[in-house]
Amino acid sequence: MIETILLIDDDPSLRRVTEYNLVQKGFDVISAASGKEGLEAFNSGSVDLVVTDVKLGDMNGLDILETIKQKAPEVPVIVMTAFGSIEMAVSAMHKGAFNFITKPFDRDTLILCCQKALELKALRSKTRQMTHEINRLTGTAGIVSASSVMRSLLETASRAAGSEATILITGESGTGKEVLARLIHQNSPRKDGPLVTVNCAAIPEGLIESELFGHVKGAFTGAIKNRKGHFQAASGGTLFLDEIGELSTDIQVKLLRAIQEREVQPVGSEKVITVDIRIIAATNLNLQEKISASLFREDLYYRLSVIPLFLPPLRERPEDIPALVTHFLHKFEAPPDVCFSREAVEILKAHSWPGNIREMQNIVERCIILRRQNVIEPRDLQMLVQKPAAAGFDPVIPDDGISLADIEKRYILKALEKTDQNRSKAARLLKIPRHVLLYRLQKYGL
Repeated sequence: MIETILLIDDDPSLRRVTEYNLVQKGFDVISAASGKEGLEAFNSGSVDLVVTDVKLGDMNGLDILETIKQKAPEVPVIVMTAFGSIEMAVSAMHKGAFNFITKPFDRDTLILCCQKALELKALRSKTRQMTHEINRLTGTAGIVSASSVMRSLLETASRAAGSEATILITGESGTGKEVLARLIHQNSPRKDGPLVTVNCAAIPEGLIESELFGHVKGAFTGAIKNRKGHFQAASGGTLFLDEIGELSTDIQVKLLRAIQEREVQPVGSEKVITVDIRIIAATNLNLQEKISASLFREDLYYRLSVIPLFLPPLRERPEDIPALVTHFLHKFEAPPDVCFSREAVEILKAHSWPGNIREMQNIVERCIILRRQNVIEPRDLQMLVQKPAAAGFDPVIPDDGISLADIEKRYILKALEKTDQNRSKAARLLKIPRHVLLYRLQKYGL
C-alpha cells in the first residue's frame, strides 16, 4: 500500500525538491503552498502523514499541527523550520508533533523520519485492531484505556505478531491465552494459513506423539492408515500448543527437536518431514518451578519463550471491571435499564476472581437472569461472588472496622512462617500463584 504524505511549505523550490525526494522513495505526495490550502487538502482526502513548515504566509505551522491533531490524532505530523529554537521544538512536541526538523536538512534525514512516523502509525493501528478483536471475542472492552499493563501487553503482542519468533503465553486459567494466540495469528503474515490448536493436557500420554507428529500405517495397534500430525496440519500457519506444561519429559525431548529443526518424524516411519510453522505455546503452570523439579526441560523453555507474554489475572487489574460489566450486559442483551449499582461494582472489584474473565462472564449472566430488580445491588451478588465460609470459621468485624490489607499481611506472614519462608509452599497454602505472592510481598514491603 502506497502511503500519502501531505507536504505544506510556502517555499516553491524547497517544496518541489522535497516532493521529488519523497516520490522517489515511493510515497504519494500532496503539495500545498499555504496553511489554508494544506488544511483543505487534509480535509478532502485520506492522508497518512503531514509534513509542514512553521513559517507560512497565512498561518503558523504549529496552529496547523494543533488543528490536525484535534481532527485526526492518529495522523503523525512532522514540523520543519529554518528558524528553530529549543522553545519552539518543545512547543511542537507538546502539541503532538512526531518530530521537529531544522532546515537545512539532508534528504535521508527527512526520509528516515517519515518512515519511522509511518511505522509507528501502522503499529498503533494494528494494536487498535487487536484490541477491538479482543473486545469482540472475550469481552475485555475498555482495557486499553483502563489498564496500563494490558496496553503494554497488546503493544508487545502487536510487535511480535509480525515476526516468526516462538511465543510463550503464561497466565491463569480464564485470562484469555487462546484468544491472544488467535489474535497474534490473525495479525501475522501467516494469517491466511491454518491455526491449529492442541490441548496438550487433553491427549492421553500414549497418543501424544502420534497426535503431534503423525504415524504410518501399522505403526501400532489401531494404526490402520497413514495419518498426519498437528505439526503437518499447521504447515503454512501457526501451531498453538496449549497447556504445554503438562507434557512428559520424554515428549519434551522430541518436541524440542521438532521446534528447533522444523522437522517431524511420524511414528513408525524413517522419513523426516519438513514443516513450515510458527509456534505459540501457553500454560497456566509455573514452568520455572517445574524446571527446578526436573519436570520441564530448561532448553525447551528457552526455545519456547523467545517472546514471553504474561496475561495478568483479573484481580490485578480491577480498573477493567466497570468496562467488563458494561460489555457483558450488552453481550447478553440485558434490557437498557439493567445495570450494576456503584456498590455492586465495588464488590466485583474487590473479588479475587479465581476464574478470571470466564468467571466474571458467568456471574454477570447469572445476575441478568436471576435479578429481582433492574439495578443489581450487593445483596444480589452475595451467593454469586462469595464462597460459603469454612466450617467453624465465623469472622467478626469490629464496630470501628478492619483493614483487609492487614488481614492479608498477617496470613502471608503466617504462611511463610509455617513453610520456613519457602515462598512456593506458602503460595500453595494461600492458594495463589507464586508470582502473585511475590507481588504482595513487594506491595506490603514484607
